[in-house]
Amino acid sequence: MTDLSAFPVTRKWPARHPDRIQLYSLPTPNGVKVSIMLEETGLPYEAHRVAFDTQDQMSPEFLSLNPNNKIPAIIDPDGPGGKPLPLFESGAILLYLAEKTGRFIPQDPAARYEAIQWVMFQMGGIGPMFGQVGFFHKFAGKEYEDKRPRDRYVAESRRLLGVLDRHLDGKAWIMGEDYGIADIAIFPWVRNLVGMYAAGDLVGFDDFRNVARVLETFVARPAVKKGLLVPPNPSA
Repeated sequence: MTDLSAFPVTRKWPARHPDRIQLYSLPTPNGVKVSIMLEETGLPYEAHRVAFDTQDQMSPEFLSLNPNNKIPAIIDPDGPGGKPLPLFESGAILLYLAEKTGRFIPQDPAARYEAIQWVMFQMGGIGPMFGQVGFFHKFAGKEYEDKRPRDRYVAESRRLLGVLDRHLDGKAWIMGEDYGIADIAIFPWVRNLVGMYAAGDLVGFDDFRNVARVLETFVARPAVKKGLLVPPNPSA
């Protein structure tokens, strides 16, 4: 049996199945990228809930895995060379799992980098900007009387949605006919913008029909439906 005892994180979240990928996460847009990818690939995994309400992400055990105190993070007991691999940052994990399985990323080198550029588009643009819209529209920032910060992020989010909408014109997915890690990176954030953040009207989401079309197809995938609920809420 695989021994993961060298990783302090397993003291707080014991591995019942140490031969499986250990996922430390929450069902946030970044968190579900990895759970969806794991469901899509069929890789066996064990999910552990890192509860923000109890500051689990600041515990010494979690910080030993991700010093940046963010979810998600994983330990793959069967990493390169057969050795356990700890990894954080959702984009890096998506790339790793795609290369590990040879799935959801193009094999052609040029197309591979095209897919990676759209993952970076999400990480550098969509994630941070949509997240700021959520803060200023849904959470503590909504109480600010000065709406200029909110409007700045709304305008940039509209611009990004426009970039995405134009790219998706006539395409089934980001890379054309083939679903992949770019879609898995981007569409949880689009879903959160119009769902959890309730910012659809604010950003004029109805103007972006291609984005809405692909989002609808994305959330209908069985693996996406499962991955969106990982890790489950124990009180649900």
